[in-house]
Amino acid sequence: MVGTPEVERGTGVPAHVQIERWLLESIGSGEMEPGDRLPGERELSARLGVSRMTLRQALATLEHDGVLVRTPGRSGGAFVADPRVECDLTGLAGFTEQMRRAHLQAEARVLVATTVPAPRSVAAALELAVGEPVHHVARVRSAGQSPVALERSFFPALPGFLEQDLDGSLYALLATRYDLEPRTAVEHLDPVIARSDEAAELGVEPGTPLMLIERTAYAAAGEPVEFARDLFRSDRVRISVRSGLSAPSPSAGGGLSAPARAGLSAPAPPPGRRAGR
Repeated sequence: MVGTPEVERGTGVPAHVQIERWLLESIGSGEMEPGDRLPGERELSARLGVSRMTLRQALATLEHDGVLVRTPGRSGGAFVADPRVECDLTGLAGFTEQMRRAHLQAEARVLVATTVPAPRSVAAALELAVGEPVHHVARVRSAGQSPVALERSFFPALPGFLEQDLDGSLYALLATRYDLEPRTAVEHLDPVIARSDEAAELGVEPGTPLMLIERTAYAAAGEPVEFARDLFRSDRVRISVRSGLSAPSPSAGGGLSAPARAGLSAPAPPPGRRAGR
């Protein structure tokens, strides 16, 4: 941390907001980088000429926004967090493609690769009978060597699937080897907290907030090819979805279209080719 500004009084901008802006500017300019440790509260509040309570208010806001990570203990403190990755669910772009868009290298560590009898929820999603064999693949996905997501996917019992390279894009594998490229998906998002085993794989504390994305992906002909329950670290990933209104029909008198008035989704446009997972 090169320079410390003097907090201005009587400007109408609260001191803690000035501190937040200064830290954001320092991080945005590259003066502070991910992993850098801020000076201790006593030292930093003295340099800024503010109370420790005012400083803590600024740090708490930046921690809530995912800009800083604060850890307790003698070796703890406030650290500049890794930037959050923007994951757009509007298209069916998998983790590999999402990381490419963020200029990050996607990595995978395979935890499980086995064939199991389909549990009831998996069988329903993949349109199989309960107990039919399915392939189960669980992986920890990382970006910049930092764990970001825990993926747990189930696939139909495709011949030779588990003998393939499972470290890369599984969607690309489905497309190139089996001609089953995922083209559409139904996804549900739920906030959850990390269980101890999940926390250990993701490098967080048990009870840490996570985002669960449950997904059923379909090939072009409409057959389900994947059922997944992915857990994302909310401090590393921000989920976004683009949406818009359907054009009003002439008979609607300028109001919502008939499907919208009925509480139904308007038909989606034909999907284009999607990048792999």
